[in-house]
Amino acid sequence: MNIDFHYGVVYIVARIGGMTACEALTVAHACQYVDDATTHGILRFSGGETFERFATAHKLFDYSNTENDQNTLVWTPFHFLPAGEGETLEDKAVCRADSAVAREVVRRAIRQKGADTALHRLGVTLHAYVDTWAHQGFAGIESRMNRIHQLEAEDCTPENWLAHLTRATRHLIDRVESDVLTAALPVGHGAALYFPDQPWAIWNYVDGRGVRIERHNLNEFVQAAEMACRVVRAYVAGRADFEFQPGMPDDVKEVLTELLASNRDLDDNKRLRTICDAVKAGAIPGLRESVPDYVAKGLGSWKCKATGLQSDDDGVDRPPWSEAFERSDYRRFHDAVKEHRFVTTQEILPAHGLRIA
Repeated sequence: MNIDFHYGVVYIVARIGGMTACEALTVAHACQYVDDATTHGILRFSGGETFERFATAHKLFDYSNTENDQNTLVWTPFHFLPAGEGETLEDKAVCRADSAVAREVVRRAIRQKGADTALHRLGVTLHAYVDTWAHQGFAGIESRMNRIHQLEAEDCTPENWLAHLTRATRHLIDRVESDVLTAALPVGHGAALYFPDQPWAIWNYVDGRGVRIERHNLNEFVQAAEMACRVVRAYVAGRADFEFQPGMPDDVKEVLTELLASNRDLDDNKRLRTICDAVKAGAIPGLRESVPDYVAKGLGSWKCKATGLQSDDDGVDRPPWSEAFERSDYRRFHDAVKEHRFVTTQEILPAHGLRIA
């Protein structure tokens, strides 16, 4: 999923689920920041203090990263949460929508309500959780399940198809052998291009087992939003049985479904703007307000507010440490990331027979 869902839709369901605007903003920002936190390593302060950070994404669209240790620590816990189903490690590493593993990860985050990093941890967790719908069938490690053959998509214009690095016909694109892409992009859904992350896409492909997989993203994305709303309601109520909480009201679900279906700009930031405009105009029943702009990097970003640094490359500049840093969203986010990673890779996955980090 892209910023239109991770920031825009998550903000909507957080508000509909009972959070204040401030709380919803923190959760939505943390949810999207998982895709933008590409700086890792030790942040060194001028007084000698240090703070460890962990990148939750590779820079740009780097599904081709084949350093397996990095794959397991970045793609696996944050973007392709393993379902732990099957007999082999390869089978267990495959991401499945709303899996038992994913639900346990969510419950563990809900139980942290009241902690210093609780809202940020919930945002990080929601990123991994809703991605299980978009990224189902793929794995965050090198796997035959990431192989794509005969990729097809409906209602794809020639301009759109060129943007996806291949070609199209008027209504149904010609079958495209993507062996080259599969070889170049062995991790995650790289060989499937951007189709898994587009809310409206109807597409299919033959996977590494020779099975044709049919995908209708709209229904899956709406279900992801529905379950995310239940998670928020459970968090607000202080209970972990989120799957039994009410989701979105029918009128909200209807409007959101139409918005996701019709908002088809290939630029996900433009899609986000459309969603924010809808919220501001009161198109979402029960919600009429301005959604603050999301700033990933540079001036106005969480990192800049916490440290004064505007560049990803902070190996030379050493900001002064302050109590304000300890209270910052930037510090809380990175600590939430470390908590999420540890619980997922060291506790939950091993309990489901999967040790990958």
